[in-house]
Amino acid sequence: MTKFQFPESIRSRPVYGTLEPRPGKAHLMIADAEGAEALLDLATREARLFAQGHIIYIPKTTGETYTQRLRDLGPAQFHVGPTYEASVPRIRRVLSDAHMGLQVYLAGTEGLMGQAQNEAMQAGIPHSAIQTEHRGSVARRMQCVHCKGITEDVVTDPFVCSHCGLNLFVRDHYSRRLAAFQGVCIDAEDPGNLPDPVELYT
Repeated sequence: MTKFQFPESIRSRPVYGTLEPRPGKAHLMIADAEGAEALLDLATREARLFAQGHIIYIPKTTGETYTQRLRDLGPAQFHVGPTYEASVPRIRRVLSDAHMGLQVYLAGTEGLMGQAQNEAMQAGIPHSAIQTEHRGSVARRMQCVHCKGITEDVVTDPFVCSHCGLNLFVRDHYSRRLAAFQGVCIDAEDPGNLPDPVELYT
């Protein structure tokens, strides 16, 4: 099981639930890595919705572990993408062609869910039609508030901005528009005076 119970935090920090089957004419399911487990669990509750489902899956480091099992669910359409970025054109096309009643299921890492939720809402999908379930890595998508660059898969606090090289403190403040947490310079007043980096949630 790859579920993680996030500790309570500030209001802007996303809260994730458990995917539940919902009535709808179509079902878009986007997952990465261990997010596949959430889709497989969903199938145990209502396998029939996959006949109207479009699965977009990004395996990441899990390789072929889940791919065939997802394919065996019998979705109407199934696509495996090498990265989230490579899958964005397909996601946008599915959303642009969607009709009223589309249900959206997002599962996996926070970075994937935040970005895919942003795409869905920009396409006019109501927030109430989008479900999320976290599975797998707790790595964060972080934006440096100084240079505005995005660093993916941050797992330590503090971390070094991949764009400007500043040492950044990992904050729980979250931007839904950017689908990223915010990082702020930790040694601005005393350059080089840094705490030892620690893994998130250890």
